[in-house]
Amino acid sequence: MLLLLAATPAQAATAAAAPAASPLLSKHDSNAPINISADKFVADSNAKTGTWTGNVVVIQSDMRMRANSVRLNVTGKDNKPDKIFANGSVVVDSPNSGTVTGDDGVYDVVAHTVTMTGKQVVLTKDKDVMRGTKLTVNLDTGKAVLGAGKVPGSPNAPSAQTGGRVQGIFTPPPSNSPQNKATKPN
Repeated sequence: MLLLLAATPAQAATAAAAPAASPLLSKHDSNAPINISADKFVADSNAKTGTWTGNVVVIQSDMRMRANSVRLNVTGKDNKPDKIFANGSVVVDSPNSGTVTGDDGVYDVVAHTVTMTGKQVVLTKDKDVMRGTKLTVNLDTGKAVLGAGKVPGSPNAPSAQTGGRVQGIFTPPPSNSPQNKATKPN
């Protein structure tokens, strides 16, 4: 991945299509290779960016991101990945945090966080669902911070879906109390 921006599009596509690490890991491995595949790739050596468009899939260890387009920024003389900006129908899956959907996302490779924004950002884990307009997830710890209020790109209006508030639906575990168990005759 470090050399993708210096590679030709054919070389970048071959390197990006490398097999992903096992999604069965219990903790995100931020040192794992970042694999990106898409319909098209364009490199800008002067800006130190690579842009993938069309059915983009980004995989690192147990984290998988899908989007319409992705731009990767690199920094330093070694061209290390810094941030990945995803736009259009962004979905991020991670065993630690669940599934997050939103309009836009930023994967901060250095900080190991994913920030999702949009008119409605939805975090789903098992049967539990949270909604807001901005979510930041730490991929190492699984800690998530969800906010609501102003919709990104709209200076004053709260999201119609959340009414400017964070919303959550949680399913409690089944009760094991004696009154809920059927009694059998002896």
